Amino acid sequence: MRVKKIISVSFLSIVTGLLVAACGNNHQTSTTNRDSSTLKLLYWQAPTILNPHLSTGFKDAEASRITLEPLATFDNNNQLIPFLAAEIPTVENGGIAEDGKSVTWKLKQDIKWSDGTPFTAADVVFTYEYVANPQVAAVSKGNYDVVASVEAIDDYTVKVNFRDVNPAWYLIFVGAQGMILPKHIYQSYNGENAREAPANLKPIGTGPYQVVEFKPGDTVIYEPNPEFREADTLGFERVELKGGGDATSAARAVLQTGDADYAYNLQVEAPILEELEAAGKGKVVANFGALMERIIINHSDPNKATDDGERSSIKFPHPFFSDFKVRQALALAIDRDTIAKQLYGITGKVTPNFLVAPQQYVSADTSYEYNLEKANQLLDESGWRDTNGNGIRDKDGVEMSIVFQTSVNPLRQKTQAVIKQGLESIGMEVELKSIDASVYFSSDPQNNQTLERFYADLQMFTTGNTNPDPGTYMKFYICEEIPQKVNSWSGYNNSRYCNPQYDQLWQQSNVELDTQKREEIFIQMNDLLVNEVVGIPLVHRADVVAFSNDITGYELTPWDMRTWDIMNWKRQ
Repeated sequence: MRVKKIISVSFLSIVTGLLVAACGNNHQTSTTNRDSSTLKLLYWQAPTILNPHLSTGFKDAEASRITLEPLATFDNNNQLIPFLAAEIPTVENGGIAEDGKSVTWKLKQDIKWSDGTPFTAADVVFTYEYVANPQVAAVSKGNYDVVASVEAIDDYTVKVNFRDVNPAWYLIFVGAQGMILPKHIYQSYNGENAREAPANLKPIGTGPYQVVEFKPGDTVIYEPNPEFREADTLGFERVELKGGGDATSAARAVLQTGDADYAYNLQVEAPILEELEAAGKGKVVANFGALMERIIINHSDPNKATDDGERSSIKFPHPFFSDFKVRQALALAIDRDTIAKQLYGITGKVTPNFLVAPQQYVSADTSYEYNLEKANQLLDESGWRDTNGNGIRDKDGVEMSIVFQTSVNPLRQKTQAVIKQGLESIGMEVELKSIDASVYFSSDPQNNQTLERFYADLQMFTTGNTNPDPGTYMKFYICEEIPQKVNSWSGYNNSRYCNPQYDQLWQQSNVELDTQKREEIFIQMNDLLVNEVVGIPLVHRADVVAFSNDITGYELTPWDMRTWDIMNWKRQ
């Protein structure tokens, strides 16, 4: 694989992962037999909704990011760059209040939504009101809880007032979770009817391309947005986003057959990627940002239901994972080194931490261990023994039978197999469950197979902070983020873990202006999660995608969606 530099080392000291192999001299373009004016994007995890504030899935946010924009975002040099903002607020230009309690944004003028309606400060104010409305049940609401109010000073000036001092003012209206919605389109859907808005499926945006056709779970068709401020510079007359299949077939379509220009989230074994890239039609691009593949432990009982039918309810603790020693044994029985080295190769590395980037927030005081003998000892001490000779530990009539779920993906299924072998060797019965990605990562609150519902004992997926500031990401584990029926399963804390000590640390991080002290608080939070075995970090994953050799202009950043700069993509 040829070297492709993506993330430069800056004050955040983020490590960039590069996939390397020999370069051929006779690479063929992939557009010989198809229309070069069409950009073909292949997503084996198909989007199901195009409103990022109503979805926890990266796939939905990526598809939305083609049409919607934030005020600003962080680029690959970890610098804030404006999109809908005219400039980045600073203390010097009066944008950042000296008391840390407000930030004022100047907006670009003459911006229009794709239906021709002018973009103004009213849209920014409305986006806050929409996201903050509990009836909407926006998944991004947690970002905005620190906000007291958002006011339009004039048509092109917005002031964000915080409830207290806020060292992370740049989390509001910035990046993937800061995309602005048009007031005139959504104002009639600012409540319990939020998911009924037609624009959830056919958004009106300020971005470079507009949706002309959407089949949820299948395809999205885009054409240039005629109102886009740089419409005459766009590289394509049509963008086709196709969902379905699997990560390996997506990689093959770009790297080997040339049937697509871009493949998303290639969670594929490294040797297979190397073999496919050798065909010479595309290149693999990877970088280590903040993504981490992890095991989520259900702290609630997925097999009990409340009177109104809610499973995995906080009312019912898990029958054995509520026991700290059992969680310790679980972690000791997982061979993380084998998973990282044999399955991920140079596209992943073992980590004991939940917070893996930026570097100044990464704890040096944590560790991991693979020790079956110690795991067995801990289970014995907890009273979990095989009393009936069936090979499964039990206690008080409850057997240690586990359902372990994840999305359909060959790499994840192989990881599941390694984990199952370790757990069965210490007396746990493990049933593996694989759910189609479009279902598992769906935003539909009626879908009972989502990662938020978590009707299993263990589950596995990747997430991480999408911003250099880890505040929003570390909020995932506070008590109020637990997805429940009462909040339409919209929270991020699907483990149902609740610890007032952790919540207090997170609250401290919200108001600590001293940079070093704030870093120490985040490390404390990470260490608490690790030491309490809230979940099990597995692999610090490289973000791996593939591009056709003739596609240029892209520049991945770990702090936004991969489509953040699609207005710059061109065919050579």
